[in-house]
Amino acid sequence: MALFDLVGRRWALTCLWALRDGPRTFREIQATDLRISPSTLNQRLADLREAQLIERGDGGYRLTPLGVDLLRLADPLVEWADRWAAATESPQDPSTAD
Repeated sequence: MALFDLVGRRWALTCLWALRDGPRTFREIQATDLRISPSTLNQRLADLREAQLIERGDGGYRLTPLGVDLLRLADPLVEWADRWAAATESPQDPSTAD
């Protein structure tokens, strides 16, 4: 339940997802979604560091091995979400089709 509490906090998954392709600076992470305030981002990064899912080093913040494992576990959810999005897309109105 502690993991669900952590990743369920607003912007926590956004931070993890932003780091999936490698290290990023604070500003680069913030640029992934400009609605996040600097203070909230700072708090989420601190939460994720305390949980040992990310670390700060050369080049900015990066996933730890535990963070990489967590995102790997999310791969099936991402695949399912893609199928769900495709299944729930509104069909194009035939009267507006080219």
